[in-house]
Amino acid sequence: MSFVVIGFRFSTTKDTKDREGRSPSCPPLAFLYNSIFNMGKTGPSQKAVGIVSKPNKPEVARIVPQLMEWLRVHDYTFVVDPETGPHADGAVVASREEMGFRNLDFVIVLGGDGTFLSAARAVAQAGIPIVGVNLGALGFLTEIPIEDLYPTLESIDRGSYDIDARSMVHCEVARGGSSIASFDALNDVVVGKGTIARLNHCDVYIDKVFVSRYQADSLMVSTPTGSTAYNLAAGGPILMPNVESFVVTPVSAHSLTHRPLVVQDTSQIEIVVMTGDEEAYLSIDGQAGMPMLDGDRVYCRKSERQVKLLHTQGTFFEVLRTKLKWGQR
Repeated sequence: MSFVVIGFRFSTTKDTKDREGRSPSCPPLAFLYNSIFNMGKTGPSQKAVGIVSKPNKPEVARIVPQLMEWLRVHDYTFVVDPETGPHADGAVVASREEMGFRNLDFVIVLGGDGTFLSAARAVAQAGIPIVGVNLGALGFLTEIPIEDLYPTLESIDRGSYDIDARSMVHCEVARGGSSIASFDALNDVVVGKGTIARLNHCDVYIDKVFVSRYQADSLMVSTPTGSTAYNLAAGGPILMPNVESFVVTPVSAHSLTHRPLVVQDTSQIEIVVMTGDEEAYLSIDGQAGMPMLDGDRVYCRKSERQVKLLHTQGTFFEVLRTKLKWGQR
């Protein structure tokens, strides 16, 4: 068994290393993702998979029966979410949250990044890896095209894959000095406007040190994974997945001098909501959230949970070139 750490593969034998710390028999490899481990099979066991699908996606009705047959032929048991259930005759149906309490080898997501984010938050606590199959438009997380689904599953079944562990951001909401809610996000935590189109006012502190008062449509705290999502659309930087940082990005700031700020993920970011009589809204990965009142505080720090992505090929920069069409005219 071997493992990859930031682009270098180390053998388990004791070789003489050069001054850069490389083994002569193990040349440096192209960077793949952060926290990547080659997890070969160690012995026979019952194989189990979860299937999560994007609702109202016509392709699912065609893909799921074929996928179930492949899994049966390869001796996998499986469970499907309610969105997949109508297309999976005879399959056990369980919610995405319930999948997190089952002994699954991995979860297959059929959809776009939104479906992936929902599944990721549901199974992150259990550490169940996820295979993202793209049925959406862009798909940074669901990066496997449908035509590569079965070759990818064949590689996984042989034990030829890498696990890419992505960090999450944990946020806790305090009101009147008491904690009232907490969330974990894979992409971002956003304090945005409520129903009335007015600027948000927020004071930001990092490790209890005052940074600035922001006047903007929204203020987000993004992970490296989320740096290619809303953060990118708002003009924030792209972070490599292994960069141990968060990005604090104002959206449509009412100041030309407010720019995205990259901070260490060991920091605690405190956002004080200043809305007066109006409401703001806290959004988690653009999917979950709650209304915010004047004086509420949002504390963001690195989560103890991680989301594990299964990869069989490709690099982070290949994904960027493909999805963002870098180098094309």
